[in-house]
Amino acid sequence: MSRYDFTAPRLFIDAPLMSGASVPLERDQANYLLNVLRLGEGGRILVFNGRDGEWLASLRASSRKAASLSIHELSRAQVPGCDLHFLFAPLKHARLDYMVQKAVEMGASCLAPVLTRRTQVSRVNLERMRANAIEAAEQCGILCIPDILEPSPLDRLLASWPATRRLIFCDEDESVADPIAALRAAIPEANPKLALIIGPEGGFDDAERKAIGRMESSVPLSLGPRILRADTAAVAALAVVQAAIGDWRG
Repeated sequence: MSRYDFTAPRLFIDAPLMSGASVPLERDQANYLLNVLRLGEGGRILVFNGRDGEWLASLRASSRKAASLSIHELSRAQVPGCDLHFLFAPLKHARLDYMVQKAVEMGASCLAPVLTRRTQVSRVNLERMRANAIEAAEQCGILCIPDILEPSPLDRLLASWPATRRLIFCDEDESVADPIAALRAAIPEANPKLALIIGPEGGFDDAERKAIGRMESSVPLSLGPRILRADTAAVAALAVVQAAIGDWRG
C-alpha cells in the first residue's frame, strides 16, 4: 500500500503549519479549491511548506473568491531531502518546464541554471521555475521544495566550487561503461554531497570539458551509446545517480 494519500488535494502553503492554526489562502489558491476542484466547506486538504511536514487541513470559505484553511493534525513528519544539486544549461520554455518538474520528482534539492559557451537561452524566469517546482512537489507527494539559484557562468561556478561536493558531469566523450558501477567505484562514501551537471544542446566545448575534468571533485559519466536531448539526459542522469549512490538505495 502506498504511504501517500493521493485521494485528497495537496497544496504548498508558504506559512508556518501547526495544529490549530488558521492560514489564509492566496486568491489563486482559493479559486483553485473553490471553483476548479469545487470543494465545499470543511473539504479535506493536505498541505505542506517544505519545513514542517505535511498536515491535514479543512477548507473554510468566506466567499466564492476567498477562503482559509484550518490546520488539524500532522500526517507526515518532515524528513531531510536528498543532498543533490542539479546544474543545467537553460532551455526554451516548454522543455525547461519539463526538466524542472522531472528534476524535482527525482529528488533534486537545488536547481542551478549554468551559462555555458553553447547555451542557447541566457534569460531564465526564476518565478516560473519555482512555480513548476511547487506543482511537481504538490502532485508527487514530495515534502521539500528545492532551492532555485540565479543563473551563473560556468567559469565562475567552477572557480568557487566547494571541494566537499562531488560534481558528476555527463560527458558524451566518456567511454561507454556501466554507469551505475562506474559511479559506485568513483564515489564509494555513504551519503555524499552530490551535484550533477548537464551540458547544453551541442554539449560542453573542449575547454569547458577540460576545466571540469581538472577539478579533483569531478566525476565523468557516460549515459550510453546514444546522444540524448538535454531534457532527456537530465532524467536519465538523475535516475542513474539516485540508483547508484543516491536515496533509491534505501
